[in-house]
Amino acid sequence: MDFKSKLEKISQKNNSLLCVGLDPDPENLSGAIDQFEFNKKVVDETAEFVCCYKPQIAFYGAAGLKGFENLKKTIDYIHKNYSPIPVLLDGKRADIGHTSEMYTKEVFDFYEADAVTVIPYCGFDSIEPFFQRRGKGIFVICRTSNQGANDFQDLKVGDEPLYFKVAQKIVEWNKKYPNVFLEIGATWPGEIGILRKLAPNMPFLIAGIGAQGGDLEGTLKNGLTKEKKGLIISSSRGIIYAQNPKEAAKKLRDEINRYRN
Repeated sequence: MDFKSKLEKISQKNNSLLCVGLDPDPENLSGAIDQFEFNKKVVDETAEFVCCYKPQIAFYGAAGLKGFENLKKTIDYIHKNYSPIPVLLDGKRADIGHTSEMYTKEVFDFYEADAVTVIPYCGFDSIEPFFQRRGKGIFVICRTSNQGANDFQDLKVGDEPLYFKVAQKIVEWNKKYPNVFLEIGATWPGEIGILRKLAPNMPFLIAGIGAQGGDLEGTLKNGLTKEKKGLIISSSRGIIYAQNPKEAAKKLRDEINRYRN
C-alpha cells in the first residue's frame, strides 16, 4: 500500500488529520528511558487518534549510534503494530543528484519510512531521486514555520515572493509525480490560504502547531479542501511531553475536527 492510500485509510478510520511528531530530546529523557521506549509509550497511547507519525531525524542523531537504532526500532514498531499508520521521516534532505540517491536509500531502504521532507533550493535534480519512489510521499518545504522564514522566503522574484514560486514548482512537479506534496507552517495561515487556491486538492503537511504557536483555526479555515481534508497537522512537544499524551492527542484531534464539521 502506498503512502497516500495508507494516509487516506487511517484518516478515515481514526477520523483524524493529526500527526504526532516523535521528537524526544535525549537530554529530557535523563537516561531513565531510551528514545524507543519513550516513543513506544507515546505511540501506544495515541495511535487511535492520529493519521501519521513524524519523527525528526536530528533528535536521534543527537543521541549518536544508539539514537539511530532507536529511530529504526520506532519505525519498525509502528509498521508492525499499527499498520496502516504511515511514518513520515522529517529529514529535510536534498543535495546534488548522486548524494540525494544515497539519501533516498537511507530514508526508504534503511529506515523504511513511508514519506520524507525535502528542501527544494538545490533545484529539481537534487530531489528527483525521491520523487521517483512513487509509492512514497515527498513533502517539499515551501514555507517554514519559524519567525525567520521571511528572511529569504518572502524575497520577491519578479512580482511574487520566493515561497510562492516554490509552490508553483511543486504543483508543476506534482503533475508528473503525484506523490509530491507541500509543507508549510501553521504560523502563516494567510499564506496557507494563498497556496490552497494554487493547489486545491494537494495534501499539505502543516508544522508549528503547539509549542511554536501556530494558528490552528486559521490553518483549518484557509487550508482544508472542499472535502474538509487535505491537511496533515503535526504537533510534537505539545503531545509527547504532555502529562497524559493520550488525552492531549484526543483533545487536539477533536479540536481539529470541530473546524471540519
